Amino acid sequence: MASSREIKRRIRSVKNVAQITRAMEMVSASKMRRAQRNVLATRPYADRMRDLMAELTARTIGAARKGTLLEKRGTVTNVALIIVTPDRGLCGSLVSNILRRASRFILEQRKQNRGVDVFVYGKKGRDFIVRSGYPLAGETTKLGDAPKIEETLGVAISAISRFQSGDYDEIYIIYSEFVNTLVQRPALKQLLPVEAPSAEQTSGGRLDYTYEPSQEELLDAILPRYVETQIYQAILESIASEHSARMVAMRNATDNAKDLVRDLTLTFNKARQTAITKEVSEISSGAAALAES
Repeated sequence: MASSREIKRRIRSVKNVAQITRAMEMVSASKMRRAQRNVLATRPYADRMRDLMAELTARTIGAARKGTLLEKRGTVTNVALIIVTPDRGLCGSLVSNILRRASRFILEQRKQNRGVDVFVYGKKGRDFIVRSGYPLAGETTKLGDAPKIEETLGVAISAISRFQSGDYDEIYIIYSEFVNTLVQRPALKQLLPVEAPSAEQTSGGRLDYTYEPSQEELLDAILPRYVETQIYQAILESIASEHSARMVAMRNATDNAKDLVRDLTLTFNKARQTAITKEVSEISSGAAALAES
């Protein structure tokens, strides 16, 4: 059994760790509330964009014509994958779940003899792709907790332009979808070619608008903005998921530290009681020896 001094030192160390994890939990809770507000604020805009897309594609004849972001290639040979991850860790299994889903997607595509290039948002995803040896086509890191859409356009514009030039036949995105504080799940969505939203995906009925200029010109102009909005929304969802997962992970770490302190305190009391009993026994034996002499 460890000595009382060693146990006391360990108790002090665990208490210090508990204070740190408690502080990180409170910081993550504050950031999570702001991230949730950002997600909820952008969802109505994304919904209206989806409604407009559904209306335009329904009205436009030959919307999937060659040269647009709606064009579906006959044979898919090259695919791009956009991975959205945090810059920092300590958020439970969030990062590993995203990277595991991304790895499975890449292996599935390679089994179909398709080339896969990877674009990354976040240091954790970038480091994983570099370690794994997958082709890294572009990266964006250090976006912060409340990025503006302009800060996310580098990877988005590069991926869109390479789809238009024919380098990629399909583009997908993997991110952590924010469901609630306790649930965040990896989501895989196809970005390009753009799939026209169905009537069930829209938030309202038909929109009886008169378009100027023509509907075809407006559709060509709005498609890139639609894709950029989808990517931006995915990044905001990932940020909210990151802070929620970190808050829960730090809360669990704090609870585990408190449990460990209780166990160590019990062990310390047992060790002290053993030492006291041993000293009393030695004193009694000494006194008995003196009395016999």
